[in-house]
Amino acid sequence: MNIPKGYQSNGIDVSHHQGKINWSRLFNTYKYDTIIHFVYCKATEGSTHIDKNYEYNQSELINLNVKQGAYHFFTLTSPPTEQAQHFLNVIKHNDFDLPPVLDVEIEDHSNDSLIEKMKIWLEIIEEKTGKRPVIYTSLHFFETKFQNQFQNYKFWIAAYKDSLPSNDKRIIHWQYTDNAQLPGLKGRIDANVSNLFKKE
Repeated sequence: MNIPKGYQSNGIDVSHHQGKINWSRLFNTYKYDTIIHFVYCKATEGSTHIDKNYEYNQSELINLNVKQGAYHFFTLTSPPTEQAQHFLNVIKHNDFDLPPVLDVEIEDHSNDSLIEKMKIWLEIIEEKTGKRPVIYTSLHFFETKFQNQFQNYKFWIAAYKDSLPSNDKRIIHWQYTDNAQLPGLKGRIDANVSNLFKKE
């Protein structure tokens, strides 16, 4: 992986699209524990879908002592209260090294409507987990919908460019490619750099 310089740590995010990952092989055999410092796993989508590999991925990463967290893919087909409860039901009371993430990629009929729905989900999750969620979104969504909103939240931005064209201090994760390849993982994978914590 051609990793951008100047960031404190590197990570990946995964879902069932990567198949059943042999995490021990990746971290122990191939020694990617020196390159990958955190992993986010997809947990849920909408109010009913559960990523089929979430429980396995999370358990394996805990056993390997890899910093990990969970994300929820936000939809507009069910109320945000139901989506928040679904996410909480799936992650249960597991301990996470990283704050939960709300993945926002779908347009609503208005920006105001989308933002209000997001706020409901975010506030429920923070109240129940004690951790303020991070918002994952594209650079386009950030610049056109959220830049003047969510002033007290951190962002994880997807921007597949040579550099991140924003110095907004709320941005703590940068997904710089969706085309990375790692041994033992099916297909392409998202790769990220972060200033949330220092690599160990």
